[in-house]
Amino acid sequence: MNRKSFLKNAGILAAGLPLITGNRTVEKFQSLIKPRALKRGDTVGMCAPAGIIYNDAEFDKMKSVLEDMGLRVVFGKHVKRRYGYLAGNDEQRADDLNGFFNNGNIDAIVAVRGGWGCNRILPMLDYEMIRKNPKALCGFSDITSLHMALYRKSGLVSFHSPHGNSVWNDFTKNEFRKVMFKQESLPLLRSVSTNINTIRSGTAEGILFGGNLTVFTSLIGSGYMPSMNGAILYLEDIAEDAYKIDRMFSQLSMSGILAQISGFAFGQCTNCNFTGSNNFSLSYLLNHYIKPLNIPAVSGLNISHDPDNLTLPVGVKAKLDAASGTIELLEEALV
Repeated sequence: MNRKSFLKNAGILAAGLPLITGNRTVEKFQSLIKPRALKRGDTVGMCAPAGIIYNDAEFDKMKSVLEDMGLRVVFGKHVKRRYGYLAGNDEQRADDLNGFFNNGNIDAIVAVRGGWGCNRILPMLDYEMIRKNPKALCGFSDITSLHMALYRKSGLVSFHSPHGNSVWNDFTKNEFRKVMFKQESLPLLRSVSTNINTIRSGTAEGILFGGNLTVFTSLIGSGYMPSMNGAILYLEDIAEDAYKIDRMFSQLSMSGILAQISGFAFGQCTNCNFTGSNNFSLSYLLNHYIKPLNIPAVSGLNISHDPDNLTLPVGVKAKLDAASGTIELLEEALV
């Protein structure tokens, strides 16, 4: 190694930035940790790391859904608290999440809902303890922050999946079982959406990362964003105006993230506002920011706030086929 290369690598280590080793991005002295697959009889801890569930009947409904899958359900001690628009103060929400990871009787964790608030508790999580007590964390939307942080700080694979209060229709339940119960080894994740649009055809292999566009972009520049070098990035959003989607894609571009990825998949933009004579369409924005990247890219997948949803691992290698709109796992996400 020459002096220039040595100094460059030494600078990366000193800064505590991610290292690229082969096809995987890992933290210094850290390897990937995979949680255990679910099985009937396992106990799921349900916590509220973000927003409030306002209707108590929702807790009964989500408990029933998971029990129908053969799982036991335990709710966090702070799950019904209210603090402004948050489900308890930051310390309480972090305490439930840390507590479930540290509890040997809990086999997996499911967020009751998203909303907002996960960013506020990221500095309060015990990432070393979590690394020593790996278990699957499931959820989407605001839970995107937790997925990114757990991978960056603990090397833990987690799952962009339905929340407790999601619409658990047959497709969504079957996809959750297929991945979380390991009903299929290295499953092919295929959407049932009729709106699949290939932005640029081809196949790409890389580490799966993503989630909610708004939440994902809120982590740019923080210490909780993993390297996107060679990643397959999947995104979705809800109830945003076209100019906000435009602004966030611009931020992804200017930050250099879009230039790093090997493949791109967009789900749905549920209840987003692209109407009006002066507005851009979602298709225009994706063509403007994504098509020039010359990478396999597709939109319209079942990754969304709509009822039909795939369950996607965060942090494992996968293959995106932009023509068919499928995502094939190339390594096990669970043990």
